[in-house]
Amino acid sequence: MVCGEIDNTVAGRTVGWIWLLGRGDPVELALDGDCWRDLAGARLSFRNPRPTAQPGLALADQQVGLVGDITASRKCRVRRGTIDEFATAHALDEDLPVVWGNSLYLEWFSDSDGRVVIESGDFELKVGERTWEMDGDAEQAQKLANLQAMRDFLQGRIARHRTTGGSRGREADDEFAWEQRLRESDRLTEAYREVLEKYLGDPDAERKGAFVMGWDGLLEAMAEEVDRDEESDESWRADDGEGESWKEEDGGCFEPHPFQVEAQELALRAYDLVREHRGLPAAEQLSSSLMQVSGKLAGALGGEFEMEKGYVLAILKRCLGWLNEAIAACSELARGEEDHDHQRALEALRDEVFMLREQLTNFRRDLLEE
Repeated sequence: MVCGEIDNTVAGRTVGWIWLLGRGDPVELALDGDCWRDLAGARLSFRNPRPTAQPGLALADQQVGLVGDITASRKCRVRRGTIDEFATAHALDEDLPVVWGNSLYLEWFSDSDGRVVIESGDFELKVGERTWEMDGDAEQAQKLANLQAMRDFLQGRIARHRTTGGSRGREADDEFAWEQRLRESDRLTEAYREVLEKYLGDPDAERKGAFVMGWDGLLEAMAEEVDRDEESDESWRADDGEGESWKEEDGGCFEPHPFQVEAQELALRAYDLVREHRGLPAAEQLSSSLMQVSGKLAGALGGEFEMEKGYVLAILKRCLGWLNEAIAACSELARGEEDHDHQRALEALRDEVFMLREQLTNFRRDLLEE
């Protein structure tokens, strides 16, 4: 993307023009709804100082639909450090310091292209004078409308791909039978991956994720959990510190599997590293593959119930494929990276993904031999 403008000077209506590299005419936006409070009532101009071609971004000339979250104050994590600092941190198995900064986040739901997101912390921004002011209540109402738009979009995608056949219940529970069942759940995983990326770092991510995925039962359970936590907190004070081991005794402490913890950390690191390369196929592949591994391992190895062996084997086989794709994507990005610090960070990430693949390979072999 080269540059663009977002105009929300008319309440309830957001229009815009976005110039993409290699296209003469801009993409025009005509959206119902308002931006967040920082941009509501104003006209925003933005410019990309280092535009690059994005082969996967093929938008219709006219974008008509609903606004999503449109703001210039979304928080993003940026890793900072010199070559020497990076080398020291990598040798000590430590992360470089993370600096939180604002980024431009443009999201809308198009009648022609579905959900569209443009995000960057590197754009040069200029906000004009406001023609009207949005108060806190109006902003909260708009954010709730954006949540509903995200929910409607995801539910439409899931329903559109839902199979019409009956139950696949069958006695066979080996790896191949489970593979067939897993193919039917992939649409849910893809939808949830979008949710994880959108609400990454949001303190209310779990509740928002449950809402937009349509998991109303989980929302109710979370509300009940809050009530129980408040009751437990009062009981803790009444016991004067004697209830210190309640989590272990009552089974209330959920310990995720180490493989899943490692995969989630790798996915978060990848998301940070490819932020400035969003739109490139290799960047999307790297982020998507590691998100898939993290989510699938959480379902297969986490929780209080032991999953069937065939299910775990099928999941592990898929994870190995995604890890191979992540390694290849990471290598491709590292080869084309001009910034030396960023290149070394990608190479370090690739090495750790390779190590996780080896661990899962050995784990899967042990299961097959049981």
